[in-house]
Amino acid sequence: MIRKSILFILVCGATLLSLQANAQDSNAILGQWYNTEKDAKIEIAKEGDRFFGKIVWLQEPTENSKPKLDKNNSDKDKRNRPIMGMRLLDNFEHKNGVWENGVIYDPKNGKTYSCTIKMKNSKTLEVRGYIGISFIGRTVEWTQAE
Repeated sequence: MIRKSILFILVCGATLLSLQANAQDSNAILGQWYNTEKDAKIEIAKEGDRFFGKIVWLQEPTENSKPKLDKNNSDKDKRNRPIMGMRLLDNFEHKNGVWENGVIYDPKNGKTYSCTIKMKNSKTLEVRGYIGISFIGRTVEWTQAE
């Protein structure tokens, strides 16, 4: 009886530690990241159990003395919205060390792609955008902003 109680306590403890480690890992992408070109900074935050990212800094935030607009958006109604503050990453969920089932918007071409995000290391994200299936796409690296 005592052996079963000890085994039960050990299993519960291991399960709790595993859940805590997974929660910590899921939050590893929170914070600010430079895109590949380092001409934009994206802040990744969490709403509930989903992750999103918005542009919080641009190297060149204005064009013709006015805020840069989303002029390449395929939706004509969105072409007058400013790029600064725009939500770039949307609806990611964390599963087994990968943030997935989200989308990424590219204001340079006005297109939205399916996306996965992985931690390459504590200072680098691998961001993969794709259409349809993930092996047809492009992976870029984002670096943590200080």
